[in-house]
Order: sequence, then C-alpha cells, then structure tokens
Amino acid sequence: MSSMTEVSSLTGRLLIATPALTDPNFERAVVLLLDHDEEGSLGVVLNRPTGVDVAAVLEPWAELAGDPAVVFQGGPVALDSALALAVVPGEPSEEDPLGWRRVHGAIGLVDLEAPPELLAAELGSLRVFAGYAGWSPGQLEDELIEGAWYVVECEPGDVSCPDPDQLWRSVLRRQRGELAMMATYPDDPTMN
Repeated sequence: MSSMTEVSSLTGRLLIATPALTDPNFERAVVLLLDHDEEGSLGVVLNRPTGVDVAAVLEPWAELAGDPAVVFQGGPVALDSALALAVVPGEPSEEDPLGWRRVHGAIGLVDLEAPPELLAAELGSLRVFAGYAGWSPGQLEDELIEGAWYVVECEPGDVSCPDPDQLWRSVLRRQRGELAMMATYPDDPTMN
C-alpha cells in the first residue's frame, strides 16, 4: 500500500490529536515521532507534565532540564523507563555531540547513561520523559486514515515549550486554513 519512503517520512513530525480522538492517553496530545518505519512507530507526548521534578529521579541532569523542570509522561508504554530529548542549537556539524543522537533537525535523543557534563556545553534545553507512545506496524497509518491525528511540522521550541498546557492550541494556531481554526475547538463541545 505505501512505499518505504512514505512510511519513514513521519519521523520528526508532530502528531496532533484531533477532537475525534477520545483515548484518554492521547486527548489533546502533541506527540513527537522519534521513529516511524515498517517496524512501527515510537513517539513521546510533549504536553503531559507530571508533578515529579527531574532532580528527584535524575539528579545529575536536573540543571540541564528546561522549564518546567519536571518529568513529562511520554506515553502509556514503559512508564518506568526514562528517555530524554534535547535541542542542539546551531548548524548541524560533521559529528553529533557524544551522548546525543539526532532524531530530526536540531532535536535529538540524549543518552542518560552518559555524564551530563559531556553534553552540558552543547545542549539547549533538556526534557525528560517517563514512558513513550508506541504503534505496531500499520497501526498509526490506520489511525491517520480514521482521522485521529493531524500531522504537522515540528519546531525545535515545541520540545521545550515552557507552557505545555498551551502546546496543543499553539501548534494548531500556527498551521494554515482549517487546522488553525481547530485551535479554538472547545474543551467540551457540549458547552458550545
């Protein structure tokens, strides 16, 4: 049905939950796709801050964490595992910094086993996620066909948005046409 290039092209894009998506794990979610190929998809929800300080779980990384410096719930899978994203500002160089793997543009995954001081000079802000969102092969494509998600471009600032509760609306607002209108969709359509 779809060629490989088509399948792998969503890595680094944002999935924005449409009002039709009623799964409570993903209601109003903004998901950054870290991996999307014929083996399935993996991403993190960018707008689910928890009440847990990064310092409480990954103390050595706390001072690199962006604001708010809390752990975010990356999705419903593997909540006991942490992964971190960070933006490396500036032009991509020949070699990525040690302990950082480029996902898309300036956004990359941080190796939390690496010593933080190795990366401190290179990183913009760091965001830590507990868990992730995963889709088996073809599952995300089916959800896209069903209209569960809008697919839009990610901007580096989305990863470290200081006001995650507004991210869903702000990402939609910067789109063109009908998508921008969706930003005004009421939280509870029955109250309209």
